[in-house]
Amino acid sequence: MKKILLLLICFFGLSAQAQDKGSMLIKNGTVLTVTKGTLPETDVLIKDGKIAQIAKNISAPQGVKVIDAKGLFVMPGIIDPHSHIALDAINEMTSPVTAEVAESDVVNPLQINIYHALAGGVTTIHALHGSANAIGGQCVTLKLRYGTFSLDAMRMEGAPRTIKFALGENPTRVHGGGSNIVPRTRMGVEFVIRKSFSDAKKYREDWDAYNKSKLVKGFRGAPPAYNLRLETLAEILKGNILIHCHSYRADEIMMLLNVCKDFGIKKITFQHANEGFKVAPELAAYGAMASVFSDWWAYKFEVYYSSAYNAAILTKNGVVTSVNSDDPEMMRHLYLEAGKTQKYGALTDEEALALITINPAKQMGIDTRTGSLEVGKDGDVVIFKNHPLSIYGVPQFTIVDGIVRFDKANDPADMRLWADPKQNLEEATFYEKGTDHCMDGTEFLFTSDKK
Repeated sequence: MKKILLLLICFFGLSAQAQDKGSMLIKNGTVLTVTKGTLPETDVLIKDGKIAQIAKNISAPQGVKVIDAKGLFVMPGIIDPHSHIALDAINEMTSPVTAEVAESDVVNPLQINIYHALAGGVTTIHALHGSANAIGGQCVTLKLRYGTFSLDAMRMEGAPRTIKFALGENPTRVHGGGSNIVPRTRMGVEFVIRKSFSDAKKYREDWDAYNKSKLVKGFRGAPPAYNLRLETLAEILKGNILIHCHSYRADEIMMLLNVCKDFGIKKITFQHANEGFKVAPELAAYGAMASVFSDWWAYKFEVYYSSAYNAAILTKNGVVTSVNSDDPEMMRHLYLEAGKTQKYGALTDEEALALITINPAKQMGIDTRTGSLEVGKDGDVVIFKNHPLSIYGVPQFTIVDGIVRFDKANDPADMRLWADPKQNLEEATFYEKGTDHCMDGTEFLFTSDKK
């Protein structure tokens, strides 16, 4: 009994600690604000999880931890706008449309990948549903508060709702190829999305009519049947849920822009968007955003027409652009992925750093909270030895809400929160060449004995 009580105390103690907001003073660093320029030999004061002051020669309040960043670089916490870590399920592939499911229900705070991401300077991620469906499940924005057993503590409070769409070969392969249902072709994907929006529009109109009629004295009508899928889709039409769409080809990007225009949807980010550079002016004119790989392509036919200049071309055309990982290993060096845009496109330091900070924050609707070092924003900070865009850049501290979550100089050998005493080595997953991580969990559809 005593052992059980001790375990409960430890459990709730870790969970509570992970939600705390910390205070600290970072002294004498080269501060890369991203939005307000570079400030040499400058201090950053964080109070109760928020940036309270950025200036020279700030005096440390009594009892506040001080980090001497002299000779180091201080930048906003890195944001990965396309990740699948910290989740226990990726694809709900039982239907081409599964808007009713939500990744927020399956957050797994125990995954060691969370700590690995912190070691790469990542403080916030957009944990996405997979790309098996034309309209997939809802996504969740997570703060990497590693050390908690509580999934609630991982969710970024107040972050806008988002949802995953997918175009191209993934939904056609899973549903047309795997189950012989619509969509089997690219035109089928458009049909599925248009029909879903039309059904949601009718559903919203029926509810609006009912809510108006029930105010009339003597009204005895019944309400429409509640449908969580249509309810979610109706929220997209209202602009309350942001679309993040898996996409590659320029023709399909233009297709979905036309669909969004027809239904009055303005908030959309195209994920991957390998051919985004071909329609950059059109994306900018619509106000659509793009989250791309730095130089990852040719792993299947529909991504052959790609360019390492994609991010730079989109940026120069005025598209709010980010660089993402879609991979737990690549996530650990997103700052190097952003740095590639200086070779392929000659982006400035501020433009390149924006790809992994303020721009993904804008795409996720959290730019008033994080993405740059400004007074009032969350105390999410990374301290680098050498410039983060240099190949010699190495994160030394990763700070979330004013609490140090990674300290390179004091990095324990085993950071697992829940270790199996019978497990000798950390499990590793090996993917065959050409594997799409967005398609995790769909492999059984394509085995040789599949009828």
